[in-house]
Amino acid sequence: MWTDDPRRYSDARIIFTDTEPSNWTYDRVAGKYYWHRFFAHQPDLNYDNPAVHREMLDVCRFWLHLGLDGVRCDAVPYLYERDGTNCENLPETHEFLRKLRRMVEDEFPGTVLLAEANQWPSEVVQYFGTEEHPEFHMAFHFPLMPRMFMAMRRELRTPIVEIRESTPHIHESNQWAIFLRNHDELTLEMVTDADRDYMYYEYAKDPRMRLNLGIRRRLAPLLDNGRRQIEMMNSLLFSMPGTPVLYYGDEIGMGDNIYLGDRNGVRTPMQWSGDRNAGFSRADWARLYSPVIMDPVYGYNAVNVDAQQRTPTSLLNWMKRMIAVRKRYRAFGRGTIRFLHPENLKVLVYLREWESEVLLCVVNLSRFVQHVEVDLSEFREWYPVELIGENRFPRIGELPYFLTLGPHSFYWFRLEHE
Repeated sequence: MWTDDPRRYSDARIIFTDTEPSNWTYDRVAGKYYWHRFFAHQPDLNYDNPAVHREMLDVCRFWLHLGLDGVRCDAVPYLYERDGTNCENLPETHEFLRKLRRMVEDEFPGTVLLAEANQWPSEVVQYFGTEEHPEFHMAFHFPLMPRMFMAMRRELRTPIVEIRESTPHIHESNQWAIFLRNHDELTLEMVTDADRDYMYYEYAKDPRMRLNLGIRRRLAPLLDNGRRQIEMMNSLLFSMPGTPVLYYGDEIGMGDNIYLGDRNGVRTPMQWSGDRNAGFSRADWARLYSPVIMDPVYGYNAVNVDAQQRTPTSLLNWMKRMIAVRKRYRAFGRGTIRFLHPENLKVLVYLREWESEVLLCVVNLSRFVQHVEVDLSEFREWYPVELIGENRFPRIGELPYFLTLGPHSFYWFRLEHE
């Protein structure tokens, strides 16, 4: 995308406002300006060129022939540019994505297409397409993620409830992908300025932790390596509507390196073992693209897969157990969500329902012990059965059901008849 006039597409917003003054950058060799929606070292491709279409489809074919189960497509709203528009979500973009979907279904049936569109769910839903013209099977739900962190620090369920209740309905053949962290910064684009300042204060007091209107930290350091907090946040991830997406290393509590540039601080090598280069590579350490984490708390000698596999109480084994529990109940993946509203705002309570399955989730967002009285009278004479230990709790009556939860703890119940 070249031009002599950098005033073109002036209605297109600059995404990385803290590093990029313009979407155009001058190239002295070419003597022209080139277009980039993100960093200047990431020039955009010209999707008006049919050769670009062919090449991008061939790139997907290459990886899918190697056995990948799916393709995550990055920054899908920004494929095309048109004068007089904000250059987002254009009809031509959807035409290409429908072409991609047809190729995948014809040549690689069963493959999942996942859209990364850092926008509000009301805008993202168009990337699912229609029954006649489908596009993506799944799409990331970005606004939910920062609100889960906000709810925990504020000890207030409102941010989670509000964003979930404003999420549009999608067809049963589609699904939201939900996450706590990924390979980029924890984006704060879709929160108010006041909420962004609050999140910076709570989670990124050091300016080196901030990048592109977000926080470049992994899950464990964000939560001060607190096991209770990590488990509670993952309980939300595994029990909210959508498919949970785990970022590599978070299942063992890996740390980060804020002294590395850009987003590389959260992209260090996976810590497989306590061997050289954390078992990630046999190469000389100086040839690694990123150095392994070596600090006393998060270093690969202290945090690695090999050690945690041999420790029954490790975070890795806890994660495996929670995933196994989740997979036993379709309500977690496909069920509806219905929030209950007890007086204690520090406790989040919701029902997940699918056909005959009724699951009750109760989460203490506070760092202190909390009690909650939940109106379960519609399930009078039913019994809550805790899913992890299969322990039956007292029968539900007409009066509010009373529960006490430890700091940052949770219950998953199955509601069943006698």
